Amino acid sequence: MTTSLSLFFFLFSLLTLTTLISSSPLQDPELVAQEVDRKINSSMARRNLGYLSCGTGNPIDDCWRCDPNWESNRQRLADCAIGFGKNAVGGRDGKIYVVTDSGDDDPVTPKPGTLRYAVIQDEPLWIIFARDMVIKLKEELIMNSFKTIDGRGASVHIAGGPCITIQYVTNVIVHGINIHDCKQGGNAMVRDSPQHYGWRTISDGDGVSIFGGSHIWVDHCSLSNCNDGLIDAIHGSTAITISNNYMTHHDKVMLLGHSDTYTQDKNMQVTIAFNHFGEGLVQRMPRCRHGYFHVVNNDYTHWEMYAIGGSANPTINSQGNRFVAPDDRFSKEVTKHEDAPENEWKGWNWRSEGDLLVNGAFFTASGAGASSIYARASSLSARPSSLVGSITTAAGALSCRKGSPC
Repeated sequence: MTTSLSLFFFLFSLLTLTTLISSSPLQDPELVAQEVDRKINSSMARRNLGYLSCGTGNPIDDCWRCDPNWESNRQRLADCAIGFGKNAVGGRDGKIYVVTDSGDDDPVTPKPGTLRYAVIQDEPLWIIFARDMVIKLKEELIMNSFKTIDGRGASVHIAGGPCITIQYVTNVIVHGINIHDCKQGGNAMVRDSPQHYGWRTISDGDGVSIFGGSHIWVDHCSLSNCNDGLIDAIHGSTAITISNNYMTHHDKVMLLGHSDTYTQDKNMQVTIAFNHFGEGLVQRMPRCRHGYFHVVNNDYTHWEMYAIGGSANPTINSQGNRFVAPDDRFSKEVTKHEDAPENEWKGWNWRSEGDLLVNGAFFTASGAGASSIYARASSLSARPSSLVGSITTAAGALSCRKGSPC
C-alpha cells in the first residue's frame, strides 16, 4: 500500500510540474529540464520502484531495464548497444555458461566452472555467475572472440590480480562487473584457447586492456585503482563503446591510441557515453591519439589535472557532457593538447557542442569547426547536457537481483 501511495504522489507531482510548464510558454527549456531532472533524482519512489528506471533518456538502459523478466532474456542486452561498438554481439548467439568456481589455480589448464575456462572457449558463450564472488586472477584473463561476461544478478569483483585482456579478438561484451586493484601479470604461461597457450610477458595492469580488438562494448562496470589504465585501447583497436561505467580513484583513466608514431590507430573509432567520471580521478578521461572519438552525455564531477586530452591530431567530438571543474583555479581547463606547439594543435579538430561547463570549467576548441569534419566522430544523438544527471544516475555495476527489476 505504501509503495502504491508513493508512486501516486510521485506521478502526481510530475503531472503538476508538467501542467505548470505547459501553461507558461516563457519558461526556459533548459531550466525546465533541470527541474524535472532534480525531481526525478530526489524522489525515493524512483529508487524504490525498479521499473521507473525506464524513461531516463539513456537509450541503453531504456532498451532492457524496463523488462521485469530481464533475467530470463539476458542475451537481449546485446541488441541494446549503441555507438561505434553497437555491433558487438558478444555471446548472444551461443549458450549461457554459469561460472560456479571463483578460483584461478591454473592459467594453463583452467578448471571447468571457472571464468577463465569460459572465456577461452572457441564457441560463443554468454557467461553469468551462480552467486556473488571475488575473482583474484593469477594472470591476465585472455578473452576469446564472441564472449559476454554478464555480472547481472550477482556482485562480481575481478580484483587484486591481473585483470581483463582483449587481444586480437572481436565481439566481446563486458557488463556489470566491479574491476579494481588490478596488478601487473606475466612472465608466465597462459592459455588463450582450448588449443593454445603461450608465454606472457609483463602486462601493464589495466582494468580492461584492448589490444588490436574490434567490436568491443564495456558497459555498466565500476572501475577503480588499477596499476595502469582503467580502460586502454591500443594497437589498431576500433569499433568500441565504453558506456554507463562509474570510474573513481585513479590517475591515468583511459588511453586510446598506442603512441604518436603508431599510425595504425588512425582508423580507431570509440564512443564514450553516459559514464560518470567520479571522485579521485586525475587525468585521461580519455587521452586520445590519431583516431575519432565521440564523448557524449558523460558526467565529469572530478578531475585534478584535466578531463580530455590528446596528441597526434585526434578528432574529438564532445557533446552534451557536464564538466564540473575542481576548485583549484589552475585546473579549470577541460582539455589538454599534448606534445605539440600551439601552431600545430590549433589545427586539430576538437569541438564542444552543448556541453555544460560548471565552476569555471572551460573547453579549448581547435580546428575548423565545420560539422562535416566530425562525421567520423559522431555515433549517436546527444541529449541536452541538463539531462546528464538523470542519464548517468545508475552508472556502474547495477544491483540487479534475480526475480526483481534491475
